[in-house]
Amino acid sequence: MNKPLSTVDTAVSIQLTDDERQPCEIWTRVMGYHRPVSSFNKGKRSEFAERTSFTEAKSQGDVAR
Repeated sequence: MNKPLSTVDTAVSIQLTDDERQPCEIWTRVMGYHRPVSSFNKGKRSEFAERTSFTEAKSQGDVAR
């Protein structure tokens, strides 16, 4: 008999070798539509790598009033 989901042991970890892993494809929004980063040319990939993330609350505090 199966245990209910609330009592399933979550401490079990699965170990995979590198050849068992599935590659993850990263997509991003460019000019209003989504594209995989793997389809970018060398310059666009470099530009994507230089992007930084921000939070709205933190950036609002940096605005000089």
